[in-house]
Amino acid sequence: MYYLYFFAMIFSISLYFIFSTLQNDQTVVEMVQASMNFSTAFQIAGILLILITIVFTMYATGIFIRRRSQEIGLYQLIGLSKAWVARVLILEHIILGLGALLIGTLVGALLSRLFLILFMNIIGLEVTFGLTFSGQALIQTLAVFTCLIAVTSLQIILTVYRSTLLQLFQANNQNDHFVKRPSIVSGILGLAGLSLIGFGYYMSTFIAYNADLLIYFMLIVLASTILGTYLVFHTTISWILYVFRKKQNGNLGLYNSLSVAPLMHRMKGHANSLTLITILSAMTITMISLSYSLYYSTEKDVRLAMPFDFAVENMPEEAALIKSSLEDEQIPFEQYQVDAIRFDGVWADQDPNVANRHRKTMLFSAEKMAQAGLDVERPQDGEAIYQSTRAVIEGMEVSSPKELQYASNDEDNSLTVSKSKLENVMNYRFHGDQLLVSEETFEKIRENIQEGAYEILSFEVFHLLDTTKSGAASDIFLTSVDSGEFITDFYSEHEASRQTFGLLIFIAGFLGLVFILSTGSILYFKQMTEAEQEKTHYRTLRQLGFQVNDMMKGIIRKQLFVYLIPLGIGLTHAAFALNVGSILIAASMLTPIIISMLAYIVIYLMFTVVTIRYYKSIVTNAL
Repeated sequence: MYYLYFFAMIFSISLYFIFSTLQNDQTVVEMVQASMNFSTAFQIAGILLILITIVFTMYATGIFIRRRSQEIGLYQLIGLSKAWVARVLILEHIILGLGALLIGTLVGALLSRLFLILFMNIIGLEVTFGLTFSGQALIQTLAVFTCLIAVTSLQIILTVYRSTLLQLFQANNQNDHFVKRPSIVSGILGLAGLSLIGFGYYMSTFIAYNADLLIYFMLIVLASTILGTYLVFHTTISWILYVFRKKQNGNLGLYNSLSVAPLMHRMKGHANSLTLITILSAMTITMISLSYSLYYSTEKDVRLAMPFDFAVENMPEEAALIKSSLEDEQIPFEQYQVDAIRFDGVWADQDPNVANRHRKTMLFSAEKMAQAGLDVERPQDGEAIYQSTRAVIEGMEVSSPKELQYASNDEDNSLTVSKSKLENVMNYRFHGDQLLVSEETFEKIRENIQEGAYEILSFEVFHLLDTTKSGAASDIFLTSVDSGEFITDFYSEHEASRQTFGLLIFIAGFLGLVFILSTGSILYFKQMTEAEQEKTHYRTLRQLGFQVNDMMKGIIRKQLFVYLIPLGIGLTHAAFALNVGSILIAASMLTPIIISMLAYIVIYLMFTVVTIRYYKSIVTNAL
């Protein structure tokens, strides 16, 4: 009865020990502290891991103590005191916990080096590690274990002292009641559940385009979706099942009696747990998919923001030094000179009181950028394309032609911005919005713009032809320019992003495993309890001559419903959340989302298979 519970405790303790080991590993901290706050990130993840483990353990402990309620009642019935019963149960719990602590710590110690190497590979650092044991990690794990035992022991004491003998002997009885004909109120609530979920999905489409009201929209979406999900499980599904039973004229047959009928009677009782499982599933899938998407598309996203490996603005001496150093090191490259115009632009169609109405703007020629090796679209004469990887986040995406005004010597003082593209034509470190125009428009504006209202920029840009030497080339670039200019290169930015998103996906993967383990185990525990409660029904059916395989067809149908409905709704919630995320981060998400969802579904189906096997053993041994 306790094997999965015992395994879950071992798994949780192992993960926390691994987290603590990584958090206290000085080698890793020293290697990455210059680019990210490694320790803080793992402390936050560790706190979340502790909270998840405590909630899950308390839930599981409550289920198993309730299953032993008759045993506890018998102890009291023969004269044993509540203090004795509580003491024995706590002692059993401590022994079980100590076993899990010992095994979990050993497993964590063995796997910590493996996870450490995995983490270093994800962030792109190469280092050799020995097999060591972290005393600090052991102390932290013991502290968490002590807290866990204290909380669950208090839970056991409260259960024993607050329960009467009658409550203990009736705790395992099924509280199923005949589902009466749904009232008008239940019908309204059922429709309200679906409507609230639909409303939450609809409101989520506005999040990406209303950055100023982001928090309010998120709260509305969360409240609407969670409440709608609860009503779906509490009322909507029961109403649908009632309609199905009514169409059958009460003749459900064996399969439906073992699947539909139990669900009708117990769906309201399962509403809280199924809602929690659905929301956690959606959060887990969203968290893993977003972090994997960011990591998966790191190189592509950085390249969109920094189309050139190196770029310097009005630095002819530095450019010459970079060129000669690359030639000395025999690093093949291509160098181009690109001119631009920087001026103060005013967005004519925006409210005069809007802060970002006046913006520094850089104008580039599409023909010159194409000669520099970029694949760009040539705008129509007199029009421009707004080029920025952050256009959506900044609220500057061009959904319709907009007018950008500038100080001109003639009446023609505006430029039509026809569209926006989520990519830069110059490395993002340089000040000013980037606009791409035709060569003819570029020369026309340079001739007509008022003197003193603009400056001519000369960019020296470099493409590396041998990416295997990017690290050495990056060192040359960084030593050739003044660090106070805050100029960076593609390779440095890519490595920094890879480390950041590598840490993010590593933590998300760990927490995702714990979420999956917790939600799957909760469903398994609940179904295991139901199987024990329904054992007398299975015995009666076996005595009437029904075969095990015939009965299992109905039970399998029930388990697929119990597991797949929360999973399906959770996947749908996650899909809409990821749709918003894809707009905000502009990352390549399809492949990461498919992989993350498939992995989650496979792990969830494993719990389904384990549950079905448990049911089969109950049905087989019913006689």
